[in-house]
Amino acid sequence: MAWVYLIIAGLLEIVWAFAMKQSQGFSRLMPTAVTLGAMIGSFALLSLSMKSLPLGTAYTIWTGIGAVGAFLVGIAFLGEAATAMRLLAAMMILGGLVLMKLA
Repeated sequence: MAWVYLIIAGLLEIVWAFAMKQSQGFSRLMPTAVTLGAMIGSFALLSLSMKSLPLGTAYTIWTGIGAVGAFLVGIAFLGEAATAMRLLAAMMILGGLVLMKLA
C-alpha cells in the first residue's frame, strides 16, 4: 500500500504545481484552494508511505514524479518548450527513479 500512497502523493504534487501556476501568485481563489488541498494531500500520503519505505527512496520517487509530471503538464497544457535537452533531462530523471526503485 505504501507504493500506492507514494504514487498518488506524486500525482498530487503535479496537481498542486499546476494549480499554483494557475493561481497567478495566489491571486485567484479556486486555483489557490486546489493548490493548498493538493499540497496537504500530497504531504499526508508521502508521510504514510514513509512508514514502510526508506526516506531516500520515498522522497526521491515523490519529487521525481512531481518534477517529470510538471514538466509534461507544462508541455501539454502551457505550451512550454519540448527541446531535446529538456527531454533528455526528463529521461535522466526517470532513469534515476527506476534505479532508485530497483535499489
